[in-house]
Amino acid sequence: MSLDDLPRSGAARHIPCGAARRAPEAAERSAPGGVDVAAGARELVAGLLAEPWGRVSASPYETGRLVSMAPWLGGHARRVGFLLETQRPDGGWGPPEGYALVPTLSATEALLAELRRGAPDLPGTPGRPGVSDVPAAPGEGRAAVAGAARRGLAALRRWARGLRDLPDLPAIELIAPALTAMINGHLEAAGDGEPLKPPAGMNDAKLSAIRALLASGAAVPRKLLHALEVAGETAAGAAGVAPTPMDGAAGGKPPSREGAGGAPAGRGGGAPAAIAAVGASPAAGAAWLGPAGGPGSAVRRYLEAVVERSGGPVPCALPITLFERGWTLSWLRRAGVPVTVPRELVASLEAAAVPGGAAAGPGLPPDSDTTSVGLYALALLGEPREPAGLWAYETGTHFCTWRGEEGASPTVNAHVLDAFGEYARCRGGTADVSRYTAAAVRLSAWLRERQRADGSWLDRWHASPYYATACCALALRDHGGRESEGAVRAAVRWLLDTQREDGSWGRWEGTAEETAYALQTLLLAGAPAGTSGGTRAGAWETAGPSDDGRRAAAVAHGYRCLRECVTERGHPAGAPALWHDKDLYFPAAIVTAAVLGALHLARRALSAGGAGVPATLSNGASTLSNRALGGPPGRCHRD
Repeated sequence: MSLDDLPRSGAARHIPCGAARRAPEAAERSAPGGVDVAAGARELVAGLLAEPWGRVSASPYETGRLVSMAPWLGGHARRVGFLLETQRPDGGWGPPEGYALVPTLSATEALLAELRRGAPDLPGTPGRPGVSDVPAAPGEGRAAVAGAARRGLAALRRWARGLRDLPDLPAIELIAPALTAMINGHLEAAGDGEPLKPPAGMNDAKLSAIRALLASGAAVPRKLLHALEVAGETAAGAAGVAPTPMDGAAGGKPPSREGAGGAPAGRGGGAPAAIAAVGASPAAGAAWLGPAGGPGSAVRRYLEAVVERSGGPVPCALPITLFERGWTLSWLRRAGVPVTVPRELVASLEAAAVPGGAAAGPGLPPDSDTTSVGLYALALLGEPREPAGLWAYETGTHFCTWRGEEGASPTVNAHVLDAFGEYARCRGGTADVSRYTAAAVRLSAWLRERQRADGSWLDRWHASPYYATACCALALRDHGGRESEGAVRAAVRWLLDTQREDGSWGRWEGTAEETAYALQTLLLAGAPAGTSGGTRAGAWETAGPSDDGRRAAAVAHGYRCLRECVTERGHPAGAPALWHDKDLYFPAAIVTAAVLGALHLARRALSAGGAGVPATLSNGASTLSNRALGGPPGRCHRD
């Protein structure tokens, strides 16, 4: 199975690790232990070049926005069918808890809008519109849409009485009030039912300010463009919005390096761009085009290119070229997975070294997360670049994701620590790295202060504490010095305490992704670490003697579980969306890289001495990490 066998933006059916052996996808896997990590890594790296826009799961939120705003765009019936197919039994959409609010508001509003337009019959088998090209019975499509909308409204009304502690998703404070008002407009027009109330603590004050800004014609800050659709009618043709030109179509060249996401293109003057995005978001682009759809325009071509990849449903953000490449290559390289990285890929990471930093997608603001991971990957690949562009994000206490960020992210600061620490290690003998090593000391202390009492971390860019804990614990292990030993030891013990009975780890249920993060942390956290000054310290154990046996057993059990719930090339056999955007999403290449790294580390450690030899896990795994591949202090090698 190759990357081409994976859906580009369709909804992946999640199969918990413990249930994987009973799933039909099990037939695609080789015998236990037969995951070919090297072949999987080769395919993964080749896929980064073959599909430079990246692989991201479809979003019920974003797809709902296109159903509502862009019925003129190809693939409309398939988008409606996607919403009907992905509705949960309880009437909601998306993941558990408060994460369901945004996708459910969007999908419900979209279906109500479709009914007001006079929902046509949809392609599909009876009861499952959009699944095939067999026509549904007359009237069935409209009945399905109406039923799904009613169930969505019922779920929203139930949640209004008890939904608390909403997740920190981008623009949720704008999206929820905007969609609530739109749903209430549909209900009022139909004379149907009591209006919904926005979530507690949310109102339309910020929305009103944004709409006034757009109406004034003033330039719109880039950080607002990704959720431009919340502005409603005032977004259409707004003079202050400058779409960002891009190179190529759906399978073509990656976005321009300039400005780490492309230079803005004004509405007038010069030749029009062949293709252009608004905030790297299909919904934002559709909102700017307005009801007429802008036939033949650069932004319309962007939307058509996105839809071409899936036939209908869309992700929240595309392209994600630098973001995907940086994370994928750094997960592989940190774990020491043997793979040759083409020079073209290495060169593309140079976008992270531009002044001011890099953006995750065209039209998004530059951010320290994409920048730091790209720089870290370059250093691991033997091409270190000075991370000077990251100073623009320093706040005095920590590093912000982007200028004007509300809140703070431990994983962003862990990635900055990785970038600073790895650069200092590679260049410590030939350049003055004192500013970077001093910042590493401050960052390490800041991260330790944000560790939870149980030893884990939480973050605003991922739903799972296992991702946040892996990022923070491994950065502290590598670059946090001896002062961080206790924090890393606490993280290891938290992982040992939270492993599930089937050997997996997971927030809501065991997943291949979260199991991979846990295994990588357990396997690398005991390896010899470097101090924040870039010199190699002696080996120190992150778990006491009483934990060594538990750690060995946990790794063996987790490895058996993980290899049973992935394909022969390491792809999860169904995976939930856990990464934060306007809606949760699943970045397939990045997660597969984490899985392949975990399998590689675990297999090598266990085969070297068996699960009963704690020293194999605490010290032997260190020979597999990129730290060992990097050579002595001050030198970086490129294999």
